[in-house]
Amino acid sequence: MPALFDSVRTKLTLWYVGVLALVLLVFSAGVYTLTARKLNARLDAGLRTTVEGTARLFIHEKEEDSTDEHAAASAFRKYYYPRQAVAVFDQAGRLVKEQPLGEIHATLPASPAALDRAGLQFFQLSEEHSGADDGLRVAVQRLPSGPTGAVFLVVGQSASEVVDELELLGGILAAAAPLALLLIAAGGWFLARRALAPVVAMSERARQISGENLAERLPVANPRDELGQLAATFNEMLARLQTAFERQREFMADASHELRTPLSVMHTAAQVILEKPQRNEDEYREALRLIDGHTARLARIVADMFTLARADAGRRPLHPTDFYLDELVGETVQAARLLAARKNIRVEWAEPGETRFRGDEDLLRQLLLNLLDNAIKFTPADGAIRVYLSRQTAACEIAVTDSGAGIATEIQPRIFERFFRVDKARARAENGAGSGAGLGLSIARWIAEAHAGSLELRRSDQQGSTFAVRLPIPLSS
Repeated sequence: MPALFDSVRTKLTLWYVGVLALVLLVFSAGVYTLTARKLNARLDAGLRTTVEGTARLFIHEKEEDSTDEHAAASAFRKYYYPRQAVAVFDQAGRLVKEQPLGEIHATLPASPAALDRAGLQFFQLSEEHSGADDGLRVAVQRLPSGPTGAVFLVVGQSASEVVDELELLGGILAAAAPLALLLIAAGGWFLARRALAPVVAMSERARQISGENLAERLPVANPRDELGQLAATFNEMLARLQTAFERQREFMADASHELRTPLSVMHTAAQVILEKPQRNEDEYREALRLIDGHTARLARIVADMFTLARADAGRRPLHPTDFYLDELVGETVQAARLLAARKNIRVEWAEPGETRFRGDEDLLRQLLLNLLDNAIKFTPADGAIRVYLSRQTAACEIAVTDSGAGIATEIQPRIFERFFRVDKARARAENGAGSGAGLGLSIARWIAEAHAGSLELRRSDQQGSTFAVRLPIPLSS
């Protein structure tokens, strides 16, 4: 039972029935009240007509010097009183003349002092006071009698007809309301079921979706209504999740592949050395050199993966400081010249004027080192690398140009993908410590975007490639 009331369908039905029950209650009360007023007004109109007609006859008889009793008797004979009792009382409240209707007698109210006012007055007398079933409705008119005297003309009619009609109306409303609510509840349940059918279908489909079948999508019954828009939004979210899962799987597969190579080389080198109980010093040095090179490469891959993992999780916030960007570029160029000297590559750098900047100095240094390392790696011996820094109105731009063979047009869109390398065979032929795993450009682009900037391959042909970094200048700079 609690599960039933936890259902949205049940709650919608109950709200629907509750609101309509309130509407029916207000409607029924309004109909009953208006009908009661109309019936009472009709009863009072009949009494008014009778009082006015009897009063004219009574006054006409009094003009002929008749007594109150004779004038009342004459008026009663000449006027027709359907379902009404009539009587005349003197000022003291004593009965002068009456014409009852069976057991019903026209009676003055309990406090005749209120009758001294002129004009027609209506009173509702209780069953105990009047003796009539369901009470008596009376109309009282004060009429002059003689120079100073007055009489009270009283016309009464039983309220049983009004009461009977109101009881019938109340019974009809009391019987019709529960039936209407029952039909409304059934209709509400059916409509709620029809309206929520797409939600049930989406729920069933969503329950079947897991990490193994993220290509599945929720059914969209009507893309123009709110539920269709909700399903479309969930499908967009599933598409993003599918992309994220696929990227994660690719990342794990590529990472496993990249880590396996240096580990395998290190393991093989150790096994070869341990096969014989004695080795000369040169063999030990060569094995240790090989292990050291691949250990450095392994450490670099792990560090790059850790950086990207923290970036994806949003756990690598920026630590902005004020510094001179030209000095940072100059220091990075000096470090790159040491690596380029092994291949006799020139790293040219024309120092610009002072360029103040605000950003994460460590991350920007890593960005530049990755670009220069990439340029050194793919620049042939005796080649040249040029670094430019320019400050524009709203941004600083750093360009790194090499004299390598360029990047094939068909693979240029993929160079910023993780673990993607332009020439895998060549990368593996490099020294273990210097070869990369295809993460440098990915990290560099993330650092640029973290500073609200961009990194792009501006040019790549047979004369070389140019990577350009654009960094917006913060207002505080």
